[in-house]
Amino acid sequence: MHTTIEAGAWADVLVRRRLLHAAILAPSGQWLVQPEADGPVHALAGSADIVELAATIRHRIRSTRARTR
Repeated sequence: MHTTIEAGAWADVLVRRRLLHAAILAPSGQWLVQPEADGPVHALAGSADIVELAATIRHRIRSTRARTR
């Protein structure tokens, strides 16, 4: 199980690296994420979902880099 602290660290990295526009932990424990400034806000059920999103984004980046070599 992923902790809120771990999810928060990943959310911070995704936002700082501009892979997400925003990621906010709601009082309900859901994460609200916005991929682009003018895009829709998506609600993720919990900390495991933000960690999974980070893993998915990292996989896409690595796959793209591997194809361009």
